[in-house]
Amino acid sequence: MLDAFAKVVSQADSKGEFLSTEQLDALTNMVKDGNKRMDTVNRITSNASTIVTDAARALFEEQPQLIAPGGNAYTNRRMAACLRDMEIILRYVTYAMMAGDSSVLDDRCLNGLRETYQALGTPGSSVSVGVQKMKDAAVSIANDPNGITKGDCSQLMSELASYFDRAAAAVA
Repeated sequence: MLDAFAKVVSQADSKGEFLSTEQLDALTNMVKDGNKRMDTVNRITSNASTIVTDAARALFEEQPQLIAPGGNAYTNRRMAACLRDMEIILRYVTYAMMAGDSSVLDDRCLNGLRETYQALGTPGSSVSVGVQKMKDAAVSIANDPNGITKGDCSQLMSELASYFDRAAAAVA
């Protein structure tokens, strides 16, 4: 896993170049937004259980066949596995958010996930809907302006949403 700094340096090093002004400016802006980034991750982490539980509840209200006898989340064991998977995806989204880079999400969570779900007979479209519901909750919680570093967080919220979108697309 490379954070945004290591990735930029690695790319420049592989080309035998100095860092460009644009690359330095982008990294400078990332540092300036560091406290807001940490606030975002902290809020999601502090509310992870609520985000996952509420997203699962909303998913099962929309798709009750999942928890009906024979459904993919029917029985406590399958329900627990579903909640565990949602929590894992959320955790890796926070790692990506902290690093400012999706590689940890891709490499350690999403690569092969669709194939795993297909092998298990898990409907990827339902998982994707659950991830989108987590995105809505997480962005809402992270974007609450009370008690966090002041400033425009629209770029960070867009970045956060993109990690969820990436996860939803990977399982669909």
